[in-house]
Amino acid sequence: MYTICLVEDEEALSNIVKLYLEKAGYKVIVHKTGKEAISYIGNEVHLWILDIMLGDDISGYDIIKAIREKDDNVPVIFTSARDQEIDKIFGLELGSDDYITKPYSSKELVLRVNKIIKRVYKDDRENSIAYEDYIIDIEKRTVYIKNKSLKCTTLEFDLLCLFLKNKGKCFQREEILNSIWGEDYFGTDRAVDDLVRRLRKKLPKLKIESIYGYGYRLS
Repeated sequence: MYTICLVEDEEALSNIVKLYLEKAGYKVIVHKTGKEAISYIGNEVHLWILDIMLGDDISGYDIIKAIREKDDNVPVIFTSARDQEIDKIFGLELGSDDYITKPYSSKELVLRVNKIIKRVYKDDRENSIAYEDYIIDIEKRTVYIKNKSLKCTTLEFDLLCLFLKNKGKCFQREEILNSIWGEDYFGTDRAVDDLVRRLRKKLPKLKIESIYGYGYRLS
């Protein structure tokens, strides 16, 4: 059973979301404050759902920073009443996998959780892929270079695998959005550009080409 940590200070909302997630087969742990959530980091959690604005002085942004210090792979969904694109981009910069604006449908949230869980924890027949000096361990979701591991977020790793398994194929930005974020993602394709930029910076030996007016491909 997958464990989800829901960090939400609105009790009525957290009760409803918890009910829907449990009906979908998940174990749900609820934290009402940022302090509670940070103290729980280090336990086995398969996905975090973080409200950005909480009642104490610790925000969802603070929590994801603390999570990423321990684990770069566990997926994170932000929820917020703020619907500014800059907030979504900032969340992605910090390593979140999705951003859903309040008020939201609990059913929609469950669908997004299902897609992320399936994407991140699915079985893969290939155990590893070699590219340049990199060794990509699919099962452990880790990138190695000269026996040293490189930290990648879940989205960065998923994009890397998409390129590696389709070398030479040109992907439109919309195709990447659908493959990595899912077809129900409502953000702009700027998220793709940002993710590619971060992957290039983290793995400079990757030969990701920009196809003007179209998208990207790995040569």
